[in-house]
Amino acid sequence: MIEIVNKFEKIIYAALMIMLMVVLVAAIIDLGYILFRSIFDISPWLLESHEMILVLGAFLLVLIGVELLDTIKAYFKENAIHVEIVVLLAVIAVARKVILLDPTEMTGFEYGFEMMGIGVIVVGLAAGYYLIKKAGLSIGPDGLKREGEE
Repeated sequence: MIEIVNKFEKIIYAALMIMLMVVLVAAIIDLGYILFRSIFDISPWLLESHEMILVLGAFLLVLIGVELLDTIKAYFKENAIHVEIVVLLAVIAVARKVILLDPTEMTGFEYGFEMMGIGVIVVGLAAGYYLIKKAGLSIGPDGLKREGEE
């Protein structure tokens, strides 16, 4: 029964990889379109601040997708989740949120409260990343283990 579940899991991960590759191709096309429009159509050879934010947001979205694909690929190859990659993915997602944050759509109190929350998340993720990197941990079929252990 366990072997059937493991094979089913591999099929699910393979399907996720294929769908994520399709999403990444669409995101790359969208990034190219946004970049082309920003550089040549809207204001030729000059990116305004809102255009730059839009381009960086699309770029970081592609980067998040690539890192997520790397996480799935690592699990598919080694049957282990690399916690470091997952935390790094969360750091990139928070960075994207900070870049795309528009303070004009909220009050000063709301903006400050949101920035404090993001700050707490960033400190927590940075501390977690540091500790994981220092310990060299990954999660595999045998549970939590240090990288390099057999």
